[in-house]
Amino acid sequence: MMSERKGLVQVYTGEGKGKTTASLGLALRALGHNLSVYMIQFMKGGDTGEMFAIQRYLPNFTLVQFGKDALKEKQLKMVSFDSKEKKENKLTEKERYIFLSDKAESEPSRMGLEHAKKIINAGQHDIVILDEINCVLARKMIPIDETIELIKNRPPHVEIVLTGRDAPAEIIDMADQVSESKKIKHPYDKGILARKGIEY
Repeated sequence: MMSERKGLVQVYTGEGKGKTTASLGLALRALGHNLSVYMIQFMKGGDTGEMFAIQRYLPNFTLVQFGKDALKEKQLKMVSFDSKEKKENKLTEKERYIFLSDKAESEPSRMGLEHAKKIINAGQHDIVILDEINCVLARKMIPIDETIELIKNRPPHVEIVLTGRDAPAEIIDMADQVSESKKIKHPYDKGILARKGIEY
């Protein structure tokens, strides 16, 4: 359902946990008012909880992934840990979630931007979430001027949400709302890796 309201630009950035989670919370609220949501995840691929939940329960919410392994198999890597690490409650092989190198992710990120152009310009969704695009832009894997042009020229009702740490100054300047997540503590600092159902 497309409304007549003006769509704004929101940014969730910072070193702390919860940027993607915040965008998913926004999506849930929007769905409650019969808005349509489309999420494009950059640099991510694999069996994430949000993907399963959206597929099973949220018909007005579409999620697609443009991480390299999402285009091939999955980004849950088989990583071998020794028995000592397992005794310390670190994750098993099938549960470790990792990101690939910038070089590996550059072409999938470019494909993700091209897909975003089609989705945004079509104007069929009220909210389009570009998850982790700030990281992609900060690492110069896709052109920032092209991204800004896409956002500025979007249909007026489409709300754009950009997540990821290191949001470039140009993105912050053009945004209507910017929220920064500050890290005070994180389980990674204690060697606790991503947990199924919590971090992914």
